[in-house]
Amino acid sequence: MVWGFIHHWSYSVLTVFICFIAEPLVLFLCHLLGVFAVVAENQARVYVLFGNVIGVIREPGLHFLWPKLGPGALIVNILGQCHIRDLRLDQEYIRSNPVNSEEGAPMGIGVWYEMFITDPVAHVFRNLDPRGSLRANVANATVRCLSNMKLSDMLDNRHSMSQTVRQEVSPSSTEWGYGLGSVYIRKVHFRDVGMVKQIEEKVVNRLRQVTSAIRQDGANQVNIISSTAEKDAASEFARAAAIRSEIVGIALQTIGRDKEVSETLFEILETRQILDGEADIVLLPHRSRNDILTQFSANPPSPK
Repeated sequence: MVWGFIHHWSYSVLTVFICFIAEPLVLFLCHLLGVFAVVAENQARVYVLFGNVIGVIREPGLHFLWPKLGPGALIVNILGQCHIRDLRLDQEYIRSNPVNSEEGAPMGIGVWYEMFITDPVAHVFRNLDPRGSLRANVANATVRCLSNMKLSDMLDNRHSMSQTVRQEVSPSSTEWGYGLGSVYIRKVHFRDVGMVKQIEEKVVNRLRQVTSAIRQDGANQVNIISSTAEKDAASEFARAAAIRSEIVGIALQTIGRDKEVSETLFEILETRQILDGEADIVLLPHRSRNDILTQFSANPPSPK
């Protein structure tokens, strides 16, 4: 039983030794002697020994270095260097590059561009700071190519401006191992605050003028419609007044053909005229004229 316990304990110690000591030590020695290397996705490794490039690996996965690098793989990790470069697409935005328009307006242009490494060896050796150099090159190309443009073109033709900057920068970026992707002019703005305020004031004044013109035009249209309506109404009223006498005359002529109807009509009109008047009406009894005069003479009115 004791021997079984010792045997089990020895296996446990051996397992711990292999997992925590032997395996990391073996992997470290394999890496130190350049047995293999693991390349990640979108990654490149440039192996340099004594100032010379002995190998470039760009394919992701597990790679054995002895067949690829030859005898130099044994000492490249000891006496040489391994430069790791990220091949993924990157992007950057440069804000407010100072540009003057043809009219002399101080403008600011924001440029957004994409970049990716196409040649890892050139990226390592051709330029000490290729990212900074590419940024400076894009900014200089923006100022150099887009200066003295007409203000209207600068505000409208962003696509052609982007193509111009990209064509200017692409050759130099290729020499540094960079591939320039899309270039886009994202923002064009005025840099002078006073000019911006003046433009705002002009726009506000112009809007006020347009609003006043619209109101005046509406009032003029209303006046024209009202005047036309009044003119038509006055014309119709005048025509009605002109033909009124003719209509009344024709009606009276038609009535006058019947004597009884005409006498009745004139009697009604006379009665209507008396009733509408403000004169006092004295009603007398139905007697002869002499009787009425006698009564007035016999009964004179009493003085007040």
